[in-house]
Amino acid sequence: MIPLLTIEKFLEKAAPEKTNSGDQQKFLQAASSIIADVQEDGDQAVVKYIEKFDGKAPASFLVSEEERKAAWDIVDNDVIQSLQRAADNIRAFHRKQLTNSRMMQAEGDIISGQLYRPIDRVGIYVPGGTAVYPSSVLMNAIPAVLAGVCEVNMTTPVKDGEGLAPILAVAADIAGVTNIYRVGGVQAVAALAYGTESIPKVDKIVGPGNAYVAAAKKLVYGDVGIDMIAGPSEVAIVADDTANPTYVAADLIAQAEHDTIARAFLITTSEALVEKVNKELKKQCDVLPRKEIASQSLQDKGASVVVPSLEEAFSVSNKLAPEHLEIQVADPLSYLSKVRHAGSVFLGHYTPEALGDYYAGPNHVLPTSGTARFSSGLSVDDFVKKTTYLYYSESALREASQDVIQIANQEQLEGHGLAVSKRLEEK
Repeated sequence: MIPLLTIEKFLEKAAPEKTNSGDQQKFLQAASSIIADVQEDGDQAVVKYIEKFDGKAPASFLVSEEERKAAWDIVDNDVIQSLQRAADNIRAFHRKQLTNSRMMQAEGDIISGQLYRPIDRVGIYVPGGTAVYPSSVLMNAIPAVLAGVCEVNMTTPVKDGEGLAPILAVAADIAGVTNIYRVGGVQAVAALAYGTESIPKVDKIVGPGNAYVAAAKKLVYGDVGIDMIAGPSEVAIVADDTANPTYVAADLIAQAEHDTIARAFLITTSEALVEKVNKELKKQCDVLPRKEIASQSLQDKGASVVVPSLEEAFSVSNKLAPEHLEIQVADPLSYLSKVRHAGSVFLGHYTPEALGDYYAGPNHVLPTSGTARFSSGLSVDDFVKKTTYLYYSESALREASQDVIQIANQEQLEGHGLAVSKRLEEK
């Protein structure tokens, strides 16, 4: 089910895939055209593309307060309680990321520091259409609300003008979403980035989407902020001979069932484990509703490798910089220090990635395609701006003046030096 490769071949297959330039150009061109139309024609263009891609356009983009309230009577109470407990965990974890403005120096006649201020208005994109993702609502909105964002606006597609999936309305209320708009695709990104008659312009857009949505986020970046450009979801499992093949197989499948291009990797010191895992993969896939998707993903995009030691296993993992890293070994905490590059880490035999996807607290919006080498998962920091401040008295400026003027002159920016010297001329 999952190919066993040499280390060299494994690293080659597991390396971040270069997006086909032709496909990338196709996505960018299509997104660019839609964005230009929305900038030009606002709501009219949004309606045009909803009707083109999603069927009938809704009578109103904005989900009414009445519809949001009614959703609470439709969703099963046990599901609501599960969402609330998940939200409590996510909120508790992210609350500890909050940082206060701080004064860094206050000595003599010099004061300097840093102000932490929330972004005013954020847009969160929640995928939809054939499925609903309340976990995406919680993961994207809760850190924004905790950061103090004044307005959190959510967009999500609906089919043929239908109402919003009730569970999304409930999740939005639990998370603290301000407004919900029944718009998806590139047109939603464009509306959030530039504003229309019905949808206000935001300062930053976060949340996952398909290749066209990713292309749109890439194109609007600079006019608004974005969280990241996400690629296919991925997991790497580092396992020794204490790992349970049933658990390992289940976690590989949990990743593979996302999409045929999802990536699942096993790095282990035990060749026997690979054989047992493959037997389990076949058994578990056979009864999986998304059997075809998972099986194709495992075969085409997945890989396993046997390494001589756990030291080597982490060396291989760090080269991958996976979105999700599971450490299923005898003493997982002792190996945490070996992790240099990963979006999120799951330690031990009883910590499946699904805990992080839905419930435990850490964010599930994570860097993919090797970008964990230089970036991090979504956090409160993504919704906060840092502004430095500085105060010098006259005497403090006089003491620093010659150094500033010397450096300014070396850069041939004499005006900078004059901005100092003019203040210190004899009065």
